[in-house]
Order: sequence, then structure tokens, then C-alpha cells
Amino acid sequence: MYENNWESLNSRPVPEWFGDAKFGIFIHWGLYSVPAYTRKGDYSEWYRMQLDNPEFPNREFHERVYGKNAKYEDFVKGFTAELFDADKWAELFKKSGAKYINIVSKHHDGYCLYPTEYQWNWNTYDVGPHRDFLMELKNALEGTGVRFGVYHSVYEWFHPLYLKDPEQYALQHLIPMLKELVEKYQPSTLFTDGEWEHESSVWHSTEFLQWLYNESSVKDFIVPNDRWGNETRGKLGGNFTTEYGYIDTERTVRIEDVMLDRPFEECRGIGKSFGFNRLEGTEDYMTAKELLETLCSLVCKGGNFLLNIGPAADGTIPVIMEERLLQMGKWLEVNGEAIYSSKIYTKKNTDSTGIYYTRNGENVYAISNKFPFKELLLEEIPYKDGMTAELLGSDETFEVVEKDGKALIVIPPLNPDELKTEYLYTFKIK
Repeated sequence: MYENNWESLNSRPVPEWFGDAKFGIFIHWGLYSVPAYTRKGDYSEWYRMQLDNPEFPNREFHERVYGKNAKYEDFVKGFTAELFDADKWAELFKKSGAKYINIVSKHHDGYCLYPTEYQWNWNTYDVGPHRDFLMELKNALEGTGVRFGVYHSVYEWFHPLYLKDPEQYALQHLIPMLKELVEKYQPSTLFTDGEWEHESSVWHSTEFLQWLYNESSVKDFIVPNDRWGNETRGKLGGNFTTEYGYIDTERTVRIEDVMLDRPFEECRGIGKSFGFNRLEGTEDYMTAKELLETLCSLVCKGGNFLLNIGPAADGTIPVIMEERLLQMGKWLEVNGEAIYSSKIYTKKNTDSTGIYYTRNGENVYAISNKFPFKELLLEEIPYKDGMTAELLGSDETFEVVEKDGKALIVIPPLNPDELKTEYLYTFKIK
């Protein structure tokens, strides 16, 4: 039994499935998806707060498009989701190669994508589209091999009780609401956020986690994160989370500069925002190769990649986001054995030639970020007699020779267009 203190709670191992999964999909979808607007480089899901900030263009945009008297709450009428198809989403996620998803059940504006007695008349079942999107998506994911998980903001910008007494808000609203969410939807992940305004003691985080680990129906498999108080990121909680490469909220500590001692997860959008931002163009979106390089750089350090998409208010996933997910899935279909369930082979991110290393069972994988011609030196793999190398996505087996004590793969002429893989090239060393 886990006790109500961080030392005890931190002793709980992160369930093995999470470390094996490696790739998940984040989904930011809510009232902010109606305007889908902010200045480039910022988070559009913060639209409501940006309305009151003169540094942002939101107020001028809002009054010009929706009228001077229009309120953020009026976006309920525009959040129609008439084209939302849970089965289509689930099929895309399966094809992407993702093994789990985190959908935003409630962001900082408090609006929920599911019916809840703790947010009456401010959820998608009571007002707006009158649908339980969490249950629709959870049901659609059954049998796909993609686990269902949720994001939940611990604070709400305008909740009267939060503004009056944050601790009472936690006891009377947040904790009961989290327990209701967990028991009703039985998620495999719980990604909390918005914790930075108070220490974990104010949120009563250890009290909730003690219940989650000892008594909840998901205690054996759920993976919470580390966002439980302004002192917890990268130190306390379940898996450790990074965001656009940074561990801390001040954005001073980068993941590439440290080696975390437990499973971690990097989250970021394909562009610069989590919620859909209509101002972003193709130049703002990462290419498939860049996304795969990010995935490999995280996996070789023992981490997961939680890649975000921001659907439109009508329930469609922007085509450029869909394309990127399908491109990643096509690559993972061929190269997945180097990613899923893999372990750290070396603590170096890459060697000087840009190769990512992973280990799976007795095999070591070297993933090159460019197509290798003639030879490929593996600086992190000592040469041993009898070594051979296979290129995933081809039927070729290559000779491995010694060069300065390291393994060097001798590569005959190949046509990259005839391979079943592109972007990055994975060699399986036996």
C-alpha cells in the first residue's frame, strides 16, 4: 500500500506498458478551436486569457470577427463537431503507429468534453453539441491496440471557488472531479497540467495519488505524470514530462542536457501551438523527417514522444496533421522493432555522424538520419567477429568489418527508391 507522502508514491514503478509504447498522440480540442487563432509561436488554447493581454492581437481580432459584445462563452454555439467521427479518428491513430492517446478532457477554461456533475452546464453534453466525446473515442479505440488516456487541468481560470480559496477548490471540486473522471472512463494515462500556481500540498496531490495507486479501478496500469505542484516537474509523480524540449515551466532546463532517471515523455505540437492555430502555415509545421528524428532522439534516451494534434471545431483533423501521422506510421511499420519496447544502448543522444542507437533483446539498432553510401561507421558499437547488419525495409544483409576497434558496415550500391523505408534508415546489428 502506498502512503500519503512523496517518498512512498515515488516508489511506485511506472507501468511497463508505458515505457514500451514510445509514441502517443495528444489531442487539444475545445472552445478555443472555434477561433483557432493566436499570434504565431504561441498557444491558441490560451485564447481566452490572451484576450485580456494587449501584447496579443486577439482582442482586435475577436471584436472584428465576433463583435464587441461577444464573449468567449459564446463559442459554445460554434463548437458544433458536426464532422467528428470517433471511428475515423481511431483508425488514423492506429495507422500512425501510436500506442496511446491523451485527449484534453478539460482545459484551463473549465469546459469539459464529457458530462460531469462537477461542471454542470459547462460541458459538451449539457451545452453545445450534446455529446460525450470521451466515451465515443474510448469505445472507438477498443481493439485498435491504442490505449485511451486523458489530460485534465487542475486549475480553472475563472472558477469562483478557485479564485476565492484554491485549497477548498481542490478538496470540493478538483479531487472529486478527478475521481469521477478516472472511474467513469478508466484511462491508461492521466496527464495533469496547470499545477504551477501552487505547491502540491495546496492541490492535495499526494492524497489523490494515494487513492489512485491503492483503491482506484485503474491502479495496476494507469500512468499519471509529474504536474502536481510547482515543485514537482522532473522530480515527483509518475512519468516525467517535458514540453517543447523543456523540463521546467521557466523553460531554462532542456531535456537534451540531462538524463532523467525514470520514464519521461516529451509533448509538443507539429507546429508551435497545441490548439489549432489557423495563422500557422506549412513553414511552421515540422516535416515527417524532423518528427521522426525527434522520436528517435527521445527513444534513444529512454523517453516517449507525445505528439499533439489540434482538431478543428467541426471535428475534423487538419489534413497536414493527418498526413504527418500517416507518414510516421508508414515508417514505424517498417522500423518499429527498433522503437517499441526498446532500451537505452548508450547515454549519448547521437554519435558525431548523427546516428541514434537503441537496443531490443540481443540486437542493437543504429538509425541513420541520412541515407548511407558505401559505408557506415558505428562509433558506439565495438567490433566483434561474426557481426552482420540488416537494413530494415530491404532484403539485404551487409558485411561488418573493423575500423579502429569500431563496427563499420560495408554498403553496396543501393537505390533508396526501392526500399520500403525513407527519411531515416535503421540497421539491425546481429
